[in-house]
Amino acid sequence: MSHTPAGVRQTQKLRTRQALLDAALALLEHQSLSSLGLREVTRAAGVTPTAFYRHFEDTAALGVALVEETLGSLHGLIGAVLAETGDSEERLDRSVEVIARHVGAQPAHFRFIAREQHGGVGPVRVAIAAQLLRFAEEVALALREEPGSAGWSTEDLLMLGGLYVDHMVITASALLEAGPAGEREVVRVARRRLRLVSIGRAHWLDARQPLDPPALDPPALDPPVTGGPTVPGHEDHRP
Repeated sequence: MSHTPAGVRQTQKLRTRQALLDAALALLEHQSLSSLGLREVTRAAGVTPTAFYRHFEDTAALGVALVEETLGSLHGLIGAVLAETGDSEERLDRSVEVIARHVGAQPAHFRFIAREQHGGVGPVRVAIAAQLLRFAEEVALALREEPGSAGWSTEDLLMLGGLYVDHMVITASALLEAGPAGEREVVRVARRRLRLVSIGRAHWLDARQPLDPPALDPPALDPPVTGGPTVPGHEDHRP
């Protein structure tokens, strides 16, 4: 009686999982996740429905895995840019280049994010929001170390981090719409918008109103955990 080595079984398992993700992503080019059928995915991947359940609880869980596959790898890339020494404006410019390269290399992934960010599958919306919040926290942590952030509150740093992340999302969507032919112009405009934000940042403390109401419960700015933060009110109770 022959036995398949554990390492071979693990490799086969990972290949099946990736085949399901790739098949779903291809199908999602033409429909939303809420309309995607499990059997559609397994048929396209060439596996049985039973095999699907060895990897994902349902199509929503598969969608969450696609979110992690799309945005998870960006954390290291953006983090490396933010960790570089030098002018913060130059680093933010380079972050635009990173996003442009990533969108160009994985357009289907980012179309999925753009469509499902406000789509009908709750766990996927929550997963996207959690990833974006994690990005905002990472940017805020990097900005906090800069001399220009002296005197900034945690709330304001998180707001600024969120503004940069919103800009990242808008830029990714614009790149998808423009295609390769329009990439250069999208990048140019994205950089100009970042400079506008930088000008506002430089004068933020001067312009703040003394009567601005403080946050009722200022958030802590601790290094994000590996799995990303949980959006309040949307805790994931899946096992």
